[in-house]
Amino acid sequence: MLYTLAGGGTLCGVAALVLLIVSTATDFWMQYRYSGSSANQGLWRFCINHKCHAHTITVGEHLLFSHILNITTFWDATRAFMLLSVLSCFAGVVLGLSAFTNGTKNRRVLFFLKSLFFLSGFLALLALAIYTGVTVTFFGKRFVDWRFSWSYIIGWVAIILAFAAGILYFSLTHKDQLPVTQTIY
Repeated sequence: MLYTLAGGGTLCGVAALVLLIVSTATDFWMQYRYSGSSANQGLWRFCINHKCHAHTITVGEHLLFSHILNITTFWDATRAFMLLSVLSCFAGVVLGLSAFTNGTKNRRVLFFLKSLFFLSGFLALLALAIYTGVTVTFFGKRFVDWRFSWSYIIGWVAIILAFAAGILYFSLTHKDQLPVTQTIY
């Protein structure tokens, strides 16, 4: 049972890592119509008719409380949280694979593992919440025909998988409550 939980946590962590990397790197967080042409944008650039450019729009001054938080742009916050989420998930996957192959039952390692995956999910949640808020309040008013796209959606799926990995490793730290089975050879 413990081996299954560790394998499931590791598998969810690897899947979350792949989805976080793809979501962060691709340019399909939002699709919209711009001057009659199809356009899309990601965290790093926007594309109009398959011709891509770096982001030049500064949205920070339009945000609520931007004068208090001293936010110059939401792109940097979203990028930073997504990159930190990827790094946290990567560390969790490396440690999880090591713990899974060695069959470790050390509570400190398992606590650190669940913490890394919960942190990864939380950081990605912050990034997508920021992006959602700004997209709805700013871009939603600027572009009439817009929608969230597949990069954004797999970011949400990655959050669910990261939290699932954390929950599975959390279950391992409470192994005293699990029934003990004996194997007869």
